[in-house]
Amino acid sequence: MSPGDEHDGYGGSGQTRTRLPEGNTGDVHGGTRRPARSSRSLLAGLGVVALLVAAIAFANRGGTPADTSPSSGTPGRAATAPTGTRPVTDTDGTVPTGYAHDEQGAQSAAANYAVALGSTDMYQKGPREALIRSVYAPEVADARVTDLDKGYGDKTLLGRIGLQENGTAPQGLTFVARTIPVGTKAEKYTPERATVSVWHSYLFGLAGDESKNPVSEAWYTKTYELRWTEGDWKVVDVRQKDGPVPVGRDQRASTAQEMADAVEQFGGFTYAR
Repeated sequence: MSPGDEHDGYGGSGQTRTRLPEGNTGDVHGGTRRPARSSRSLLAGLGVVALLVAAIAFANRGGTPADTSPSSGTPGRAATAPTGTRPVTDTDGTVPTGYAHDEQGAQSAAANYAVALGSTDMYQKGPREALIRSVYAPEVADARVTDLDKGYGDKTLLGRIGLQENGTAPQGLTFVARTIPVGTKAEKYTPERATVSVWHSYLFGLAGDESKNPVSEAWYTKTYELRWTEGDWKVVDVRQKDGPVPVGRDQRASTAQEMADAVEQFGGFTYAR
C-alpha cells in the first residue's frame, strides 16, 4: 500500500518615450527649443477620446463574449480557470461538505476529498474513522473503515514510515502528508452519479534532523466514483494511478528544518472547480 493511497497577465509591447528637460536649456545647436504646434496633437487627443468611448461601450455591452477556445481540440482557458462558484456551505469536522448539486460541485468535492484522504489524519485511528464517515457514502462507510484500519493501522507499515504505533511522529520530527490538487476532470456526470479524476502532487515523509524518511514528492491521478446522497456528493469508490509526472527542476532541496517550518506555517485550501 503506497502512501499516496488513501498569468493571465495584461501585457504587450509599447514604446517608451523619454521627455527631455525644457526651460532655459538650449538645444544641441544652441537655439531655444520652441514648442511644436501642429494639428497632429489635436488628432492624437481626439483618437484617445474615441478609444476610451469604444472601450466603455464594449465593457457595458450585454450578452456572452464569443468563445475564444482553440479549434484544435486543446483545452481553452475555461478548462483551468476558476469558476467562482461557492465551493461548499459547511464542514463536517475538518472536511468541507455541502457541495453544489451539479458537475462543478462534484469536481470540487473530489478535490477536497483527495486532500482529506491524503492527510495525516488517515494514520490515526480516531481521526481516520471520522474522516472516512464524512467522505464516504453511508452504505460503504463501514466496510471502508474496516479495510482502511487494516492498511493504515498496520504496525509494520507505520514502522517503515517512521511513525509510532499510534500514527504520530516521534518527538522532534514533523509528519508530512499533504495532497495538492493541480486540476480535476469530470469523466462522467449525471445528477445522481459522477466520476471525477483529480491530478495532484503529494508530499510525504518525516521532516527533522533525525529523519530516515525525508519529505519527498510524488504525482498521482485519483479517480473518484461519487454518488449524490443525503444532499451531498459522497465517495463510493476510489482508483489511483501514477502520474502524469513533470520533469523536476534543478533546485536545492530544503533542509529538514525549513521543510518542517513550511508545513507548520503554510495552511491548506478549500478547493473549488
